[in-house]
Amino acid sequence: MWAHVWGFLYNNYFRFWLKWILRLLTGKCELQRVLGGAGAGARRTLSLGNGGAGAGAARLPRMRRVLRNAVRVEEAEVEKCVRDIMKEKKIEQKDTGFKTNLHISLLQISGYKKLYLNVENLRKVPYDSENEEHEEQLIELWNLLMPHENLKARISKQWCDIGFQGDDPKTDFRGMGLLGLVNLVYFSKHYTNEARQILSRSNHPKLGYSYAIVGINLTEMAYSLLKNGALKAHLYNVVSGLPQMEHFHQFYCYLVYEFDKFWFEEEPESIMHFNQYREKFHEKVKGLLLDCSVVLTLQD
Repeated sequence: MWAHVWGFLYNNYFRFWLKWILRLLTGKCELQRVLGGAGAGARRTLSLGNGGAGAGAARLPRMRRVLRNAVRVEEAEVEKCVRDIMKEKKIEQKDTGFKTNLHISLLQISGYKKLYLNVENLRKVPYDSENEEHEEQLIELWNLLMPHENLKARISKQWCDIGFQGDDPKTDFRGMGLLGLVNLVYFSKHYTNEARQILSRSNHPKLGYSYAIVGINLTEMAYSLLKNGALKAHLYNVVSGLPQMEHFHQFYCYLVYEFDKFWFEEEPESIMHFNQYREKFHEKVKGLLLDCSVVLTLQD
């Protein structure tokens, strides 16, 4: 009860006077203190995107509206939004540090939303064996992983050698669409040695697993973490600006590499326990992503 009473008094009375005193002493509004006090990257941007903007809003409805809309703007509107906020908060244009920090944070927020839409759109594209570009990417995957073995036919048992379930890989892309293939090709192209090593390890007589199928499963993991916002801290620390598809692919590469290590460290009884260990790995990654300073890259 007393906690509710204190919360009510603080939010409706004490908070206003505390902010007024702090502004008088520092010469800065709360928004300036939030963006200036937090370190670069996720800490700063999350303080704005997860309520810092609202916390810094004046009691005037217009100011609350400007800040609430600030975290929803598109890339093209960011510059204008920054000017509007500085005008409303009476922040001098010479405060270039605040202006830069706010601009970067709003770009990261709008870029995250745009990245999710781009990933979602790619996921919605079904693999089409009649599409020449789709087929070329599939063949490229084979050539990257199996450079010394020719694919004898488009429909072939050979696909099982790189971890697909049957004669035609297109059936395995149903859940993640073209996104699953693009991820597999990206990892194989940019980390070719690692991809071939992991493929070789996946053929272990006791601890083996289906490389391509697991890769597509990890695409779903990366996608779900992006969708629910869990990747914000990582991406805001990785790029000072707009997160791009490249950054999503890089995170996927991290998952593939780390999952292989995790699988062999855990030594599952059999592949029949895959879902159990997959979920355990998922929880591990989600735990790491809770750290505001997190950066999960393959190089690490």
